[in-house]
Amino acid sequence: MMKINKSTRHAKITGDFGEAVVLYWLSKYGFECAPVDHTGIDIIARNLHTNEVMGISVKSRSRTEGSEEEYVSIPNDSFDKAEAACQAFGCSPYFAVVVDAGDTIRAFIVPMKRLLDLFPKGKRGTGWKMSDHYLRRYAEDPDIMAFEFKAKTARWWTADNALQHCAGSATRLQRG
Repeated sequence: MMKINKSTRHAKITGDFGEAVVLYWLSKYGFECAPVDHTGIDIIARNLHTNEVMGISVKSRSRTEGSEEEYVSIPNDSFDKAEAACQAFGCSPYFAVVVDAGDTIRAFIVPMKRLLDLFPKGKRGTGWKMSDHYLRRYAEDPDIMAFEFKAKTARWWTADNALQHCAGSATRLQRG
């Protein structure tokens, strides 16, 4: 596998990506939804099947090789902030967890109550587990909605091919 050096803004970009992909997936399946810039929630969506208005806090992570099964840490104050925002907007609190784990990008949408039933708050927070054992449990849980993408980088820059590319470009410029 190719070594990946992430950009200095990768954590911010990962968060934006997670919010965008959840928003896209909801919209693709007919949910009226919008991004919100509010402490506690990132998306408001109306579930077209239940008519429930959902206030969704999105937690996104990008994992390096060997850390794909690490849990996603969720601090306790995230739950308090989501609850307060949902009270202000008259919606039900949900969490979406998006994890880029190498060749698979997974997303889960779960009611906050169900998340806390599965993983009660500890001293500082809780965590969304990502081991195969938990992935199988999530797949069987009717309260957890999920989607995933298989990712493959067909061709990308490396130290070796970048030098070849630059040399080839210089030769084409000289001829041109």
